[in-house]
Amino acid sequence: MIRHIVFFSAADKSDLPTILDGLGRLTRIPHARRVEIARNLELDGVDDTTDVVVYGEFDDEDALAAFKAHPLYQESTAIVKPLREIRMVADIHSSS
Repeated sequence: MIRHIVFFSAADKSDLPTILDGLGRLTRIPHARRVEIARNLELDGVDDTTDVVVYGEFDDEDALAAFKAHPLYQESTAIVKPLREIRMVADIHSSS
């Protein structure tokens, strides 16, 4: 299984509702086992660089590639990319 984790920061915090709405489209793409979109809780009060986290689980690299090729992914990117400041991605293999 592949775990796909993406961290976003908004260039302008007032755009967060639009970013969340744009990223929410990802949850309707059928190639993922699971996709979650959430605001960073910033519980430690220190991390002000991550506003939104995308977490996804995929059977394999092919499923992740199909997810990224889906039209809803492209739509999401078109909405979010102009509004973000930072995007960091981690893809890891997981045995569970």
